Formats: sequence, C-alpha cells, structure tokens
Amino acid sequence: MDTQMILRYLTDLSANNDREWYHAHKADYQAANAQFEALLQALILRIGEFDGSVLGHAPKELTFKLVRDTRFSHDKSPYNPAFRAHISSMGKLPIPVGYYLMLKPGGQSFLGGGLFADLFKDATKMVRDHISAHGSRWNEIITAPAFQAHFTVGGTRLKNVPSGYDPAHPQAEYLKHKSWYLEHPIPDADLLDGAAFLSHAAEIFRLMKPFNDFLNAALARFKMPER
Repeated sequence: MDTQMILRYLTDLSANNDREWYHAHKADYQAANAQFEALLQALILRIGEFDGSVLGHAPKELTFKLVRDTRFSHDKSPYNPAFRAHISSMGKLPIPVGYYLMLKPGGQSFLGGGLFADLFKDATKMVRDHISAHGSRWNEIITAPAFQAHFTVGGTRLKNVPSGYDPAHPQAEYLKHKSWYLEHPIPDADLLDGAAFLSHAAEIFRLMKPFNDFLNAALARFKMPER
C-alpha cells in the first residue's frame, strides 16, 4: 500500500480538477485507487481484531466516488480530490455508525467515527433518548483520559435543549445535538509511511469503538428510509 502514490495522485487532481485531465490520467487513478483499496483491506483486518462486525466487506463496497454533485454548489469543480471510505457492519451506509477515513492532501485528511448525518429525525431522537437514559455511561466514555486526549465530540446542534428533554440533565449540551461524531486529523507527513499510518489508524479507531458502540446501541432499531 503506497500511500505516497495516493497523495501524489490526489495532489495532481486537486491542481488539475477538470474532466479532460482526469480522463487523460485514468491509469494514474486506477493505480492510486488500487493502493487505497489495499490500505482499506489491511485496515479492515486490523479493525477486525477488536470489532469483528466489519469483517466480510470488500474494500470497493466501502468507498465513495470522486465525482461531485455540483447542481447546487457554487464550486463547479467536477471532482473531490479525496479517497474516502466508511467501514461498518453494514458497509458504507451512515447507520450503523463505523469508522470513516478520508485521505485528502493539504492537511484535510482525518479519521472519523460516530453519526455524521443529521437528516434522519428518527435517528436523532433515538440517540437523544439513549443519552438521556444512559447519561452516566455517555459521560464515562467521553471523559475517559484516552478519549479526551484524541477526540472532541462534534456535530450540528440546536441552541437550546429540545422540547421533551430536561434542560437540567447532566448531558444537556449533548441533547442539543442532531449528530454526534469524532474527527481525528491526519497531517500529510503522517501519510508518508503506509505501515506506520495503518498502525496509527487502527489504534485511533480502537479508541473510538466505545463511542460507536454507544451510538449503535441507541440506533439498534433504526431502519434506513427506502429510496
């Protein structure tokens, strides 16, 4: 898994973000994508050592396309120069939550976990209810020294605690959230050694697991809307 090849390709795509260049360098994309899938395969196996639910998915089932939807964007660049994947028991669906990886040069790479999507009202209510009912466990997870050393809970949120929840609840600030996620930044320099990055990513994802487990317990009865 040549992470330097991945970075080179994405850097070049960022500097030449047009369809003509992309199609003229299709072989470069295929080579870099093969390296990314090799990295994913190795990462799946490493995650599987502490979370066996992710095993059984092929890397290509977990990745997202480079092509951007520009219909409602002022930025008409056709490609997102990033390799992205979501590793979970159900593949790349946002629920159940899993382990998110984005490689994007320029200091924009990160490892993520938790619920990024805030469009599913049922999911938001399920998580709020779970935090409300299991506030001590939530607090135990987010105040653990290893967690605080690496993560801060992010997510879109309301200004006030929503109706139906106690504004005086010890976890009231988290009841305001509509999504709950973690982002651990990865500098470009940390991607130069593929083996070292693999070990680091696996350890960061291991530390995320209790957070993911809490959210997935809350979302156990959630069903993705049918298209």
